[in-house]
Amino acid sequence: MTHTTKKWLTLAIVSMALLLIVVDMTVLYTALPTLTHDLAASTSAKLWIINAYTVVVSGLLLGMGALGDRVGYRRMFVAGLAVFGLASLCAAYAPTSGALIAARALLGVGASMMMPATLAIIRLTFTDDRERAVAIGVWASVASGGAALGPVIGGVLLEYFWWGSVFLINVPVVVLALVLGLWLLPRQRATSHRPWDFIGSVQVLAALVCLVLTIKEFAKYAPSATTATLTGTLAAVAMFFFVRRQRRSAAPLIDFRLFRNPYFSGGVIAAVVASVALIGVELVFSQRLQLVTGLTPLQAGLAILPLPLAAFVSGPVAGLMLARLGSRRIILLGLLTTALALCGLALFADVQGPGKLGVLVLLGLGIGATITAASNAIMNNAPVEHAGMAASIEEVSYELGGVLGIALLGSVLSSSYTAAMVVPEGLAVPSSASDGIDAALLAAETLPTQVASQLVTLAHTAFDQAFFAVMAVAVLIVVAAAGSVAALGWWAGPRATRIEGRAS
Repeated sequence: MTHTTKKWLTLAIVSMALLLIVVDMTVLYTALPTLTHDLAASTSAKLWIINAYTVVVSGLLLGMGALGDRVGYRRMFVAGLAVFGLASLCAAYAPTSGALIAARALLGVGASMMMPATLAIIRLTFTDDRERAVAIGVWASVASGGAALGPVIGGVLLEYFWWGSVFLINVPVVVLALVLGLWLLPRQRATSHRPWDFIGSVQVLAALVCLVLTIKEFAKYAPSATTATLTGTLAAVAMFFFVRRQRRSAAPLIDFRLFRNPYFSGGVIAAVVASVALIGVELVFSQRLQLVTGLTPLQAGLAILPLPLAAFVSGPVAGLMLARLGSRRIILLGLLTTALALCGLALFADVQGPGKLGVLVLLGLGIGATITAASNAIMNNAPVEHAGMAASIEEVSYELGGVLGIALLGSVLSSSYTAAMVVPEGLAVPSSASDGIDAALLAAETLPTQVASQLVTLAHTAFDQAFFAVMAVAVLIVVAAAGSVAALGWWAGPRATRIEGRAS
């Protein structure tokens, strides 16, 4: 087998594992209504079933990236695959919502072991700048397209199997990736002898969990100031001690000097916001397709299909364009395209045909290009000895964006729905109908036909109002990120040609 062939097979193996990781971020979107009904999960439990995975991944990525630098990326990759496969079995047969949340957390452990290794292996395998740009473009297209493809896979599986099948399908893919990985992945030496900072990993994980709890509390219709203050304070304290520990450490999980490079910082901002837009908006949109429009999980998944297909295409194309345009210009173009597509998604929410198709394609193109350019900006502006650290920061950016997308936009959806869900006096419906549309539709199943019809109409109307609120918030976030990236490029001044050694 030639060296060139082995390089691209290596890319295929790590992309296979990456696909598992990112699909599991969103595969439950179309399964969520069915799963919530079958497990009788509360609104809070429903969001934690989604969030447990991304919160754990975000919290452990930095530590796992540093551990990969120390013990070798191949070992971390293979061990992560094994943990991921075991957790998939546990999740598939979880008897309660609590057990499923625990299994999702274990999935996050496996994913956090694999994810930094995928990008670090690419960084070290592809030494040619142009080949690396294309390889990272493929990686980014899998990351963005795979996350967008999750609801499609979930919809197809739920058409023929029970909800646990969305996890069980991981197992044969894990086995195949393990066999190929042990056979083909190069045995690279460790690039660092830094100690593994377990305490730092726990600190950042605690900060993220408390941050999510704070966002959820503030977004409630009647938030508790005491609870929000407590969790917010704990998040700030945990993050303070984490930053202080990293600045004092001789072997930090994050070398904050990397952020002095404006291109590195711009890539991180773009990565976070692209993930917020993709994960948060797709969660809300897929729920609307099923709970308001009345599509089946399969129909909802197919309706979203143009988005991942466009993202799969735009990633490698953006990688090829990097040499000519530079990362910063592609990031700006991608973010502005994403903002335009989100506006269109709000306007064409109830329109079928070319209009909605075009909007979803535009959204996929914008997000795919942004993620590709952001990945290149981060990885190519970090020294090779920090490849694992840079990969961890890059992937934390995406996972953090996913956490914030679900927590922030999901909470905006929940609070806006509750505020808009005004039940007329005399209409005897359970109070839980104001907590979420799932609860309202579940309650309608037990009510007389006329009352049930009124409740369903009220719930649909309230959800639509909440959907538009989510779109507005998402557009503001994306536009603000574009402004920040532009400002960083202006601040860099003459160094604007520095990025990847190309014009930016």
